Amino acid sequence: METRITKLFGIKHPIILPGMSWISVPELVAAVCNAGGIGWLATGPLNTEQTRESVKKIRKLTDKPFGAGVTLLMPGARENAEVLIEEKVPVINVSLGKCDWIAERVHKYGGKVIATVTTEKHARAAEKQGADALQVTGNEAAAHGSQVTTLVLTPAIVRATKLPVVAIGGFGDGNGLAAALALGAEAIGMGTRLSMTKESPVHEMTKQAQVEASIEDTLYSDRFDGLWCRVLKTPQAKKSIRQGINLFKAMIEGPQIARELKLPLFKLMMGMLAQPENMMKLAHMSTAFRKIQAATEYGDLKKGVHLTGQIQGLISDIPTVKEVIDRTVKEAQEAYARMGKMMK
Repeated sequence: METRITKLFGIKHPIILPGMSWISVPELVAAVCNAGGIGWLATGPLNTEQTRESVKKIRKLTDKPFGAGVTLLMPGARENAEVLIEEKVPVINVSLGKCDWIAERVHKYGGKVIATVTTEKHARAAEKQGADALQVTGNEAAAHGSQVTTLVLTPAIVRATKLPVVAIGGFGDGNGLAAALALGAEAIGMGTRLSMTKESPVHEMTKQAQVEASIEDTLYSDRFDGLWCRVLKTPQAKKSIRQGINLFKAMIEGPQIARELKLPLFKLMMGMLAQPENMMKLAHMSTAFRKIQAATEYGDLKKGVHLTGQIQGLISDIPTVKEVIDRTVKEAQEAYARMGKMMK
């Protein structure tokens, strides 16, 4: 199966592992790359030393192309981006910020940049800023997706730019891959599906909770971490959304998180004051940080909140990454053969 995305990134299958904090770790990224797809290392929870070590670890685990993500709104993202550029990571996924300065430097060593967007306006802007491809995240996706569904958002952005599109949100099998290609996308991201595999670091209790959940068992709100975000429906998730931000807790945990990421607290505070519109978002994120980690790493759904997509309701097993990707490609081929017969 060959598309502009497979040719751009030098991969066999048009399947992407998005950069999910505490999930898209070196082992899972490498497993996806070795199976013919490509994955983005999640650098959000990492300091610069951890980011560099993670890149080196991926290179030990695979000789295939790989990528890494930077969420520019997050503290420490620019520093992590510098590390990725120094390490000449083949693909950098940029979200929540302008990619122009990253694209300019990445292109100098022959790398590629894919920008995550949720609107036509942002898609056109990313194209002008030098992005090589777009990662389009629809409403069905885990975490920060658009308020527009993937079914509508994908063709809208395909029409809005000339860049190849990776569609994310609601994809977990070959029927979804076939549908995305029909909509004009040239690859899919399967975050929730690939997070529910044997190689995924997600705690087994959380994986099982997702297997047991239905397509309706998610919540979508901007009161959890300050951005519109989809999470697994649990009593704790409902409580977190109902309560909204706890400024007192944010004041306590923010500095602790800054220390873990090895960020000077003064620099963090000055950055927040320089961009007051982002101050509340960062405060929300600091309180959400621990809850996401608790659910993902420790399986604590009583205190933690897990990010998941609506596709969870169509997932009933926890196979290997290779099994997922091989099955997805086979199902997509079968879907196109079946549709071909219908067109006669």
